[in-house]
Amino acid sequence: MLARLSQRYGVLIALAAIIALLPLVFPSTYYYRVASLVWVSAFAAIGLNILMGKAGQVSLGHAGFFGIGAYAAAIGPAHLGLPSLAALVVGAGFSALLAYLVGRPILRLRGHYLAIATLGFGALVALVITTESHWTGGPDGMPVAKLSLFGWRAGGSGTWYWIAGGLLLGGAWIAFNLDETPTGRAFRALHDSEIAARVTGIDVNRFKLQAFVIAAVYASLAGSALAMMNGFVNPDQAGFLHSIELVTMVVLGGLGSVVGSIVGAAVLIMLPQFLTVFQEYENLLLGFIIIVSMIFMREGIVPTARRLISRGRA
Repeated sequence: MLARLSQRYGVLIALAAIIALLPLVFPSTYYYRVASLVWVSAFAAIGLNILMGKAGQVSLGHAGFFGIGAYAAAIGPAHLGLPSLAALVVGAGFSALLAYLVGRPILRLRGHYLAIATLGFGALVALVITTESHWTGGPDGMPVAKLSLFGWRAGGSGTWYWIAGGLLLGGAWIAFNLDETPTGRAFRALHDSEIAARVTGIDVNRFKLQAFVIAAVYASLAGSALAMMNGFVNPDQAGFLHSIELVTMVVLGGLGSVVGSIVGAAVLIMLPQFLTVFQEYENLLLGFIIIVSMIFMREGIVPTARRLISRGRA
């Protein structure tokens, strides 16, 4: 218990050190922008990993909640006169309520039936965002007001680097602490076997719904942060391809691993930046690298590396 506790806080301290020291080697503000994208994407991936890696449930429409958070940050100040921070909170609350209402029926499904149901939910959210042009600007998107607090406004890549880094640290801390709670242990039981979990007295439906709601809130907050950072939002944020990107981050980094979510997000965001030199072959090489990674590291990058290190020590 103490070893795991010290390991968790060691990881958080290492992550905080990385966030604090990285700007020392950034040659330009462009790198602040890329790192901020990694932090925000990693935050969303951590939430999805709680659902997929901890509780063992599949979601192929998770970008729907990301889009809800993003458009809440845009619609709140523009149409409802809400402060940007209040719009962020409203978006997270609405995502939690929607996840609760939608999750009650669809989480009774399993396997590919659940995957298709979540895919349909994501497609529905994207469709609503695209068609309700009076509120959302339609396919063209809409501008987003800057994050403001007591007269201070967040602007510039450097400022958003620290905001996104703080958001990631908070999300990782919550996910780490969730592991040792009764809820976290129930999630692990669900992941191993729903039947065995039910036999031991765990309310399977309730805990699956809790994981779904938690993941939705993570995605909504990440969507709001990205929208405010970009100053603009469009329906792609809620699209199917974005859902697949989030799932790929989780699986590539390692299911059930908080650090894996961060590594998966970093690889998927940064690798295309290095592959731009190959121009038209960029997407081909990116797909090839991901396929090879999953063939030789089926558990994900972080669990595989941990296993190899343990074997080397033994």
